[in-house]
Amino acid sequence: MASLTLPPAPANPRQDAIDLHKAFKGFGCDSTAVINILAHRDSMQRAYIQQEYRTMYSEDLSRRISSELGGHNKKAMLLWILDPAGRDATVLREALSGDTIDLRAATEIICSRTPSQLQIMKQTYHAKFGTYLEHDIGQRTTGDHQKLLLAYVGIPRYEGPEVDPTSVTHDAKDLYKAGEKRLGTDEKTFIRIFSERSWAHLASVSSAYHHMYDRSLEKVVKSETSGNFEVALLTILRCAENPAKYFAKVLRKAMKGLGTDDSTLIRIVVTRTEIDMQYIKAEYYKKYKKPLADAIHSETSGNYRTFLLSLVGSH
Repeated sequence: MASLTLPPAPANPRQDAIDLHKAFKGFGCDSTAVINILAHRDSMQRAYIQQEYRTMYSEDLSRRISSELGGHNKKAMLLWILDPAGRDATVLREALSGDTIDLRAATEIICSRTPSQLQIMKQTYHAKFGTYLEHDIGQRTTGDHQKLLLAYVGIPRYEGPEVDPTSVTHDAKDLYKAGEKRLGTDEKTFIRIFSERSWAHLASVSSAYHHMYDRSLEKVVKSETSGNFEVALLTILRCAENPAKYFAKVLRKAMKGLGTDDSTLIRIVVTRTEIDMQYIKAEYYKKYKKPLADAIHSETSGNYRTFLLSLVGSH
């Protein structure tokens, strides 16, 4: 469930473009006006606004935002105005070939998306950057982590809720043989099952494993694997079981302790607002006994805070 709130009457993209242009004009930018408009428009409306803006002012809205806003607020807003596939592609491109390579961000985006989301995002990636996502993964990652990511973006998995119990039991046994039962780990089996099976199937494998061997599959992954390969497997497993809980945990980590991991905070708020932010808020409150909006409020300030809270919503 999305947390995005829209105005009661349908917005007029042309009027929005005019109002944005007004907010940019003159000395200093009226950031509040910009946030009030863009934080309350859905993906389709934001696309129309950008078209209108380009037509009327012969300039890209993103370029204008770039010159008018600053810091984290600018980064968040530039991601927000993109469509979901374009946004994922942009975050991935930056994570795989930006100034600072961020394999965790790349792993999160790939391993937490559905097969159909990955399909569209791969096409967008190629159209936008003139290179294949697989090529960039190949350049930046290594070993089992690379094998898993390439398999995950390459294999079309089933997205429905049905599972075959026989196959579930079989996979649980295979994972036991590949991990706990032997000395060392047979990573190939983990890669095969985690990249070929649907989320519903994997969630069932996880509960069957616990039932059959009295140990959680998550603990097994943690003890049998390490590094980015472990992160990728855990992301897949946690998203198969409960994506909202997974994202609540990542948000908590980004805000806990000294300093804030703003790029993670921005990435998750902006990419989940139109998908499942209400569920993430519920999971966050359930686990940490504090509303997500309060946590964001205490970790951010100024227009950046206003913008993120407009997306997340207080309820």
